[in-house]
Amino acid sequence: MGWGLAGLSGGSGPPSVFQNKIVDRCEQLQLQSAAIARHLETVLPAKDQGVLNAANAARELVIQRLLFVGNACENEEQRLLEKVHAEEERAHQSILTQRVHWAEALQKLGALRTYLVDMITNLDDQALVCAEQEIFERTELAEGILEPQESLKLNFNQTCVQSPLLHRLWASAVLCCGAGSQEIHIDEKTVSPHLSLSEDKKTLTFSPKKGKVNLDCPERFDHWPNALATLAFRSGICAWKVSVEQSCAYKLGVCYSSVPRKGSANEGRLGFNAASWVFSRYDKEFKFLHAGQPRAVELLKAPAEIGVLVDFAGGEVLFYDPDSCAILFSHRENFTEPLYPVFAVAHQSISLVQ
Repeated sequence: MGWGLAGLSGGSGPPSVFQNKIVDRCEQLQLQSAAIARHLETVLPAKDQGVLNAANAARELVIQRLLFVGNACENEEQRLLEKVHAEEERAHQSILTQRVHWAEALQKLGALRTYLVDMITNLDDQALVCAEQEIFERTELAEGILEPQESLKLNFNQTCVQSPLLHRLWASAVLCCGAGSQEIHIDEKTVSPHLSLSEDKKTLTFSPKKGKVNLDCPERFDHWPNALATLAFRSGICAWKVSVEQSCAYKLGVCYSSVPRKGSANEGRLGFNAASWVFSRYDKEFKFLHAGQPRAVELLKAPAEIGVLVDFAGGEVLFYDPDSCAILFSHRENFTEPLYPVFAVAHQSISLVQ
């Protein structure tokens, strides 16, 4: 027995309003079913194929770029190792040449001394006077032999391994891949009265008005808006990142524990003494500061974060922009004491970033 929609009205008269609604609903269900069927039969398979294609393309991109980087690294490795070998050979040859030269000089001086001793021993005064010219000529030759002096030619020149590619890849690996990253906290005992420290010991906020702190504390900076980290490091490679986007007046870097902490003299300002090395921003000016000798750093835009990297054994402190993978500034120094991460803020706040 078949049932039509018209049968729902109980007669053969004109369709009721209720019948029209049911008809409309059936049409909607049919359209909805068609859309779902199309999604199942066409859209999802196409999406699945699209994901497969995109994933394959992504894999190929990763492989191609890493192969390119790998080839570039291999070529740079070969170039630098050849330069190291050439520099080693040059220095070694210089030393060999010096050995021959000074061995000959030593032999000449020994022969002359033997000659003079023999002359004094075997000749009387009259004979010595007669031999004066000969003695003078032979001793004059010896006067041309100078004492050995320090020469850079006899040292291995470390600049032979300077490579912008290697330098940038190394900094990127340390700061962007987390190698050497350190858990840094700020030491509350060192914080200037012009700064407040967050509960997690990560954020420093500047205030023109001095806070109520114990200024007699020997570790505290009592005038300049400075602070130190809790721990120093003495070896290896260490790195940390600082968010600076909120501030247009800050300093960050490293210092010895002997950095001056009391008084308003310039000596207590970071970068104005021999015990601190800092990257500085004041308004639109960026500088590297050490021992009161500023060096301008030209930047197209202010970095939102700055990575600080220290190679203690290699004698280098480096400042890095993680966003652009650019080295902002690099300085070489023979560090002789443990190094503390150091900070200064004179506008808004800066924060250590994990």
